[in-house]
Order: sequence, then structure tokens, then C-alpha cells
Amino acid sequence: MNKSLIITAILMLVVGISGGYWYANHLQQNITQHQPDNGQTVHSAKIKEPLFYRSPMNPSATSPVPAKDSMGMDYVPVYADDDTDADNSPPGTVRIDPVTEQNMGVRTAIVKKDILSHIVRAVGRVDYDEERIVRLHPKVEGWIETMRVDKTGEKVKGDQDLLSIYSPQLVVSQQEYILALNNLNTLKQSPIEDIRRGAEELVSSSRERLRLLDVPKHQLRQLTQDHNIHKSLHIHSPSPGIVVNIGAREGQYVTPATEIYMIADLSTVWVYADIYENELPWVKQGDLVEMQLAGIPGRIFRGHLAFIYPYAEEKTRTIKVRLKFDNTQLLLKPEMFAEVSIYADQQTSALVIPSEAIIRSGTRDKVFVVRSAGRFEPRTITTGIASEGKVIVLEGLKEDEEIVISAQFLIDSESSLREATTKMMDPGIQKSEEPNPLQIEQEAHQHD
Repeated sequence: MNKSLIITAILMLVVGISGGYWYANHLQQNITQHQPDNGQTVHSAKIKEPLFYRSPMNPSATSPVPAKDSMGMDYVPVYADDDTDADNSPPGTVRIDPVTEQNMGVRTAIVKKDILSHIVRAVGRVDYDEERIVRLHPKVEGWIETMRVDKTGEKVKGDQDLLSIYSPQLVVSQQEYILALNNLNTLKQSPIEDIRRGAEELVSSSRERLRLLDVPKHQLRQLTQDHNIHKSLHIHSPSPGIVVNIGAREGQYVTPATEIYMIADLSTVWVYADIYENELPWVKQGDLVEMQLAGIPGRIFRGHLAFIYPYAEEKTRTIKVRLKFDNTQLLLKPEMFAEVSIYADQQTSALVIPSEAIIRSGTRDKVFVVRSAGRFEPRTITTGIASEGKVIVLEGLKEDEEIVISAQFLIDSESSLREATTKMMDPGIQKSEEPNPLQIEQEAHQHD
């Protein structure tokens, strides 16, 4: 029984081995029959050879052999069949499929001509109108006898009597004038015309001398009538205003070098404000100005820009401007601080784009122009003044062109990679004018 089982097992093993051998030969024949009959042999896929290797952080940095950058990152291989622009598009032109464009959130805007205006806001300081300040000095030496205005801040009128001064020089001048008057009375009936004319000229010159010494008209008129010499003479205010400073007191000896009064007319005031250099192109003399002060709530004062100083402040790097305001009610007081708004002139017929569309690279500004659906071209532009999120474009764009205003930094990254690849594959294309510090550093490490 056992012997029969052994013989049966051996037979089944032989049959199985024979069947497997036959099936293998049959499969090999079928494969041979389906091979090409042109004598060519099918080989495995050919391995692509990279043209060069490129830094992942700086597309301009390349190497003919595998390398690492200063951060230890491997250079990325670039192959001959990499996607590059096959048409005449400028280097860096990017193509994005609609799905990717939507996922990136790309938004665009049309370049239009628009009116651009600007309001320059600054902090101002109220000050005196320098053209309405009077510094009163005596024109003779003497002693102050009586001061009728002796308090700072006091308001005075034009031609108001301020003080009395005793001066020997004024006494002598009065005596000369009285002698000239007496001489004229004696000689006015003289038959000789030259004698009469000489007496009249002497009176005229003596009166003019007293007038030039600031003898007031009423005292000069009284002196002419009664011929009595006055010990002290009055000094009157040359203009209305507020007494800002008093430089002498009663009994004090004064000379022409002594400033007795400083009087300021506050009917108009100046306001000084500082503006930044980038706001300077907006403002000009005559611009409307509005001013508000914490000390006068709810009141808006209107004036104009009177002067732009021709130099910048060394420490603040700002430019001082002078504003002029009417102050007939005397509400504005020197040294008060205020918030001023300068309404600059409007810039008309200017080509304007949103400021968010601009990619600033330090030495140049650029935008991405939509050439067709999913096709974006980098364009270098020259910008002018900016205001309220808009920028004037001087060169580089035309009206009605469409530009990218969002996700442009993602497009710019892809554009830089494509531009670097195009330049490496086409040596005739000039390199970018912008030097890249990272490239210089990497090249230095490679030479080391």
C-alpha cells in the first residue's frame, strides 16, 4: 500500500514539472511573435542628462556640475525639454492654466487716466507774523521819565503815547528850531529874496530834524505856536499790536541801542509746519490750508501756503513750510500747536495704477501685464508721485492695458525661474542689470 502511494506521488511530480516547462516555452514564443519584425530591439527608457544645475534660492546662480548653495541646499537640475517660451515673448513671460490661476487668486485691473489729488497732513506751530513786528528804539540818548505802557501783553493802538523821555539833544534841537522861527519872523519882510529864502530853509531844516528824532506831531505843533521848550518829549507807538517785550523801565538811561518795546500785530499770524520729502512734489505756494487746534475745538481756520523754505532740516530730514492765517479775532496765539491739512493741486490726465500692482526690487519697479488668457509678461515701469493707494506711471505702460494686482509675487517667482532658464539656454540674451548679492556670495564659495 505504501509502495503504491510513493509511485503515484512520483508520477504526479514528473507530470507537474513537464507541464510547467511546456507553459514557459509557450509564453516565450508568444512574446517573440509580438515583437517588432523590423530588426530593432526595444530598450529601456533613455536616462535624460541635465544641461546644468540651478540654485533653488537664486535662479541666476548655476553650475555645470551638482553643487550646494551657502545654505546647504542642492542645486536643481535643468533639462533640455524643460518648459520654456517657444515664441518671441520677453524673457520671464509666464503661462498659467486657468485652474492654477483661480487657485492663486489672480486679480487684474485696467490702466486708466485719472485725476489724482493729495492732502498733506502735518503738525503746525503758530508764530508771529515777522512782517508785523516792531522793535522800538529811541533815536536819542536820555532818561525815561514816565512809562504809560509798562506791562507785556498789553494791547496798544497806532500812534498811542507810550512814554516820556528827557534828552539834552532834544532840548538843543528845540532851541535851534525856536531861534529859526524867531529869525524868520525878523527877516520875512526883508526886500532881499535870498535872505527870506535862507530863513525859511533854516526853519524847515530845524523842523525836519525834530521830526526825524520822532518828536510827535502834536508837540511839534505846540512848539511852533508857543515857542516854549519842553523838557521831555513823548514817544508814540508806530503801529497797533500787542506788547511782547519791554526792555527798559522808568528812570533808566537809554541809548539808540536799547530796545524799549517789542510790539507785534497779531491780526495775521504765521504757522510753521514740516512736510516729508516725498510730499514736496505735491505742494506749492498758494495752496489752500485748513487748521484745527485743541484749544479752540469745533473751529476750522482757513489760510494759504505762503512760502516753502529752500532747505531741509538736518535732523528730521523734513522741509519747513510757512502758512498764513487771518487772526482778526485774536484767537490764534503764538506757540500754540495745531493740526494742518494742505490741499495740494490735482494732477490731471495722469496714467494711474493701483500701488499694490507694483513689485519693487530696489533699483527698478515692475508690473505684470496680461498679454492673453493665462499669459503674463513682466514690464519695467517708471513711477511718479503716489496718493491714496494710487501711483502715477510715467513710462512703461499704455492706457487700457491690463495688469495683475494680486498674487503677482507668486507669478514673479515663476517668472524669475523661467527668465534664468531662458538666458542659460540662449546666451544671446543679456543678463539682468540687477546685481544679486546672493549670487556673488555663492560664486565666492565656489571659487574657494
